[in-house]
Amino acid sequence: MRNLILFGPPGAGKGTQSAFLVDHYNLVHLSTGDIFRANIKGETELGQLAKSYMDQGQLVPDDVTIKMLESEVNKHPDAAGFIFDGFPRTTAQAGALDAFLEGQGQTIASMLALEVPEAELKTRLLARAATSGRADDADPAVIQKRIDVYNAETAPVADHYRAAGKYQGIDGVGSIEDITGRLTTAIGA
Repeated sequence: MRNLILFGPPGAGKGTQSAFLVDHYNLVHLSTGDIFRANIKGETELGQLAKSYMDQGQLVPDDVTIKMLESEVNKHPDAAGFIFDGFPRTTAQAGALDAFLEGQGQTIASMLALEVPEAELKTRLLARAATSGRADDADPAVIQKRIDVYNAETAPVADHYRAAGKYQGIDGVGSIEDITGRLTTAIGA
């Protein structure tokens, strides 16, 4: 089983690249953002709680996120592997993911980190707001808060996977095809 983490700040291209990797490697895509949005749209209790944090540009607490993610993984017992998009976002989540996978006889094969300069992230997010209708991409103050939270709370997760020898930095600037090529080279056959 091939389990990958696609990592990077908001606007790095994780969702775009995940779509290709899912098809190419026959993986199940687990996007915490998509999981949150589905729960919010369905007005579940966890969804309403997640929305209250997201509306403020804050991270959803670990216990809520982990419960949602474990439920999604368990829906796919015959998967060839998973691509985790937007998770883990904290070192506590990384430890919880490792423990959860270990309990299922699995591990993370690699963390693929899309590296994109902050100015480019802001440009991408504002452009995405114009086409997606996502309110969290339209407000420069919320964008800056999301980037600041990423830098303070999420970026340190990379150290967890560096220490395990599973971190791979990927240049996330260029055409979608160029970035996809860099990712497939890093993943290998």
